[in-house]
Amino acid sequence: MYRLIKIIGIVFIIFLVLLSIPISALDKNMGGAYGTVDQHDFIDKFFGNITASANLRRTYPAMPIRENNPVSAEKEELGRLLYFDPILSGDNTISCAHCHHPDLGFTDNRALSMGRGGSGIGQDRKGGQVLRRGSPTIWNSAYNHLQFWDGRADDLEHQASFPIQDMKEMAQDKDELVQELLQVPEYVQLFNEVFGNSAGPALTFENITFAIAAFERTIIANNSRFDKYAQGDHLALSRSERHGLNLFRSLKTRCFECHNFPTFNNPDFKVVGVPDINDQEPDLGRAEIAGKGYERAFKVPTLRNIALTAPYMHNGTFQTLEEVIDFYAGGGGAAHGFKPATLDDKIRKFELSTDERQDMVAFLHALTDESNKPVIPDKVPSGLSVVPSLENQSIELAGHMDEFEKPEQVNLKRVGKRIIVDPSQTIQDGIEMAQAGDTVMVFPGEYSETLMIDKSNITIMGQQKDDAWPILNGQNRLPDAAVGTGSNIEINGFVIKDYTANGLMLNRSMAVTFRNIHCDNTGLYGIYPVECVGVLVEQCSVTGISDAGIYVGQSKDIVVRNNVAYGNVTGIEIENSVNALVENNEVYDNAGGILVFLLPNNPSKVSSNCRIVNNYVYKNNHVNFGEPGSIVSNVPQGTGLMVMAGDSIEVTGNRFHDNQSFGAAVIGLDLFFGEDYVYDVDPIPDACWVHNNDFRNNGYKPAKIVVESGLDGADLLWDVTGYSNNWHEKNVTSIPPTLPDKNWSWIARKTNYRIWRFLFNVFG
Repeated sequence: MYRLIKIIGIVFIIFLVLLSIPISALDKNMGGAYGTVDQHDFIDKFFGNITASANLRRTYPAMPIRENNPVSAEKEELGRLLYFDPILSGDNTISCAHCHHPDLGFTDNRALSMGRGGSGIGQDRKGGQVLRRGSPTIWNSAYNHLQFWDGRADDLEHQASFPIQDMKEMAQDKDELVQELLQVPEYVQLFNEVFGNSAGPALTFENITFAIAAFERTIIANNSRFDKYAQGDHLALSRSERHGLNLFRSLKTRCFECHNFPTFNNPDFKVVGVPDINDQEPDLGRAEIAGKGYERAFKVPTLRNIALTAPYMHNGTFQTLEEVIDFYAGGGGAAHGFKPATLDDKIRKFELSTDERQDMVAFLHALTDESNKPVIPDKVPSGLSVVPSLENQSIELAGHMDEFEKPEQVNLKRVGKRIIVDPSQTIQDGIEMAQAGDTVMVFPGEYSETLMIDKSNITIMGQQKDDAWPILNGQNRLPDAAVGTGSNIEINGFVIKDYTANGLMLNRSMAVTFRNIHCDNTGLYGIYPVECVGVLVEQCSVTGISDAGIYVGQSKDIVVRNNVAYGNVTGIEIENSVNALVENNEVYDNAGGILVFLLPNNPSKVSSNCRIVNNYVYKNNHVNFGEPGSIVSNVPQGTGLMVMAGDSIEVTGNRFHDNQSFGAAVIGLDLFFGEDYVYDVDPIPDACWVHNNDFRNNGYKPAKIVVESGLDGADLLWDVTGYSNNWHEKNVTSIPPTLPDKNWSWIARKTNYRIWRFLFNVFG
């Protein structure tokens, strides 16, 4: 009797301990370290930017400027003089321009830059200290979230202080520099004119960096031939360059996912697996600054003026743009035996023909713009020698500048606001002829082409006659059926088949409609709007897709209704998006029926306010044929619905029948990524509500990956993350056996949660 009382007492003590532990502590044990995201603030900024730039022409983000370093023309001019003055170096031989020369794309065209002790410029520089990395370009560096390849500087002011004091670069003592400048009357006068109204002395090391930063903020490239094309001049790019732009934006190459318009860079740090130079110590990149989780990660550089800045990558491994493209086509570092756990998941092998490779290089050359290149001063106040003007030494420029084929002009039949296209013509010619308010009417027949849609307020309407449809046929060689951007675009009435990357992809568009589309075997995605605001997908069918039949990612205000998705890896996926309604769809014979995901390392950091209503989700037991290593390849065969890390997801009125692993699952990110993964999003699902659905015969034969995880099949799965999740279902099987209801009392909810959280942590 005493022993029984003792056991009961121990259990009671454990129970009290469980109740005393903060809920947040239990939940955060399920995920790695992650930054807190103010959802409302993020949504306003991220999606507001999309709304403001919903076309190929993008508005540059606001330039980060310190409050204590306001812009002025006088300050910029002082910064220009300092930038080119060797007085900034300890031995008075090196200026900023030695490593960032304006005639060399603001680089030095060397694989590894050379600092103090050397002589000469660019590739001819000899005898100095060889640095660990190449010089990144200063073009558009004002828009960088962080500076340097590893992001160790917060802004341009902070950046300017590093090379001056680095013993391998300019090797100058900051106090000695100030004293040297005080001996130059012109500098004393200029600093007094620019900074004389501030408290304290005008000529300080801080003000030196402020002036240089002000000058560097003037080095902006935004008027290339690509920019003219984006502004509506469709004659600004050749057909080759436009094809290259098309490939750049396609899911075949995925270039645009890291090199975003209009700056063609990204605030994130990516691991692509660039091989180290022989005999060089492994470069850990961002991890040297930010620690675990960033091993071998480097800043995504801008592609503006990329033709001027060879060689490429942080260590100059590749001499030409062709070599860079081939590197990514081979799967990045994976082709070089480089297999870090953090290799970016967007890097996948792809194939390019010789013409396609040339088209991509041609497009990258179209990003060249030196209209804002500053003039090298004839002299500087110190009287020291200024770097000479140079011919660009990059082999990338030879014979490319301003030599391109103009696109052909084709006149199609126009009837009022309608442009008529038949199979003897191309749909693309109709799109290029279209003006705001026009409808491109496409008659039945077969069209083997990729559409570039870079206009707003147009409709592309397929015409059906006697059961005959217009068919976009990629012939298993073209990457995409359509790529583009713009506002108020509708694509309606097409069969799309046999593309290798995806079917219809619109990026950063607003008010887009996909209606009455059938996609069959179009690669990774069928219908694929990404970073859009105002998306409608209805009356479409998708099959044979190796990722998601209907995918809406990083978007807001979404309706996906009355569609049929079957025979795909995933039927419908809503990823990192806000305000979505998925209703009245028939989803069957996929590996996973409907996914609502919040994934790390994407531009959008939230997934919330999604309603899954009145869908028929059944027999999603197809073998998962997703690309090995992709996230979707880990979705268990036989999954009806999976909510992963999403917040405020309501699931109601649906029928989940005969899905062999789970009817519906609500889980955190750790089940996919592991507990050691470092997240940039909150990995915990919160405030999800699953209620009043019809569950029948789910979980009867769980997939191998489920069994190996130690789980059984069930109607409902919850990994016991997210205290505020709720269920209201009758006569269902579930893991764990008891799921909290909104009507539960506080003590019942808390007790249930603590017990299952404890058991999960202890026993897995």
